[in-house]
Amino acid sequence: MWTLSPAEWTIVLLSLKVAICCVIVLLLPAMMVAWILARQRFWGQALLDALVHLPMVLPPVVLGYMLLVLLGRKGWIGRWLYEQFHIQLTFHWWGAVIASAVMAFPLMVRAIRQALYQVDPLLEQAAQTLGASPVRVFFTITLPLSYHGLLTGAILAFSRSLGEFGATITFAGNLEGETRTLPLAIYSLTQTPEGDAAALRLVVLSVLVSVLALLGSQWLERRLIRSQR
Repeated sequence: MWTLSPAEWTIVLLSLKVAICCVIVLLLPAMMVAWILARQRFWGQALLDALVHLPMVLPPVVLGYMLLVLLGRKGWIGRWLYEQFHIQLTFHWWGAVIASAVMAFPLMVRAIRQALYQVDPLLEQAAQTLGASPVRVFFTITLPLSYHGLLTGAILAFSRSLGEFGATITFAGNLEGETRTLPLAIYSLTQTPEGDAAALRLVVLSVLVSVLALLGSQWLERRLIRSQR
């Protein structure tokens, strides 16, 4: 009853691969955008902030369709990628990575930005007056003092990727062994006769992984609060 079949293990491993790649893809852009929103003041900042958080309020299917228009084989960018490099993101597991990355991006940005707010800007300014470049200040002062936010954002992005459904099925499809992650597999099993037992196993596994990820995020957040006292 509770033993996963080889096909179910394939689904779990694919989901973990997509989630890990999602976190890796998001690390650099999320840090950059979070730093811009936390440290810079410029015209249009509110608009950038709204665009970053748009995936949190739009239906995932809408974002999946937007990705299809942009990155699909006949999309504005996807056509060029396919013609020049034979890269096709739809119906490929990298399409699932991109879809989940878009949905998880605001979560990671918010976590990193909140951690950056806890770093005293005077420390960064003092380092710059001593001759340190902005890049060196970021990697030697800002990042070490806000790494808890980065870890929290990575955990949240990881768990969000594991639970992503709407954007993934719209953009990447639901191909067994290629893009069928845990949520898509559960959906498929619920539509299959006698698939309830397998669906229940995957549901329980998804809940356990998500709970562990959230507990880890809360533990890091409490540790960050204690370190600031």
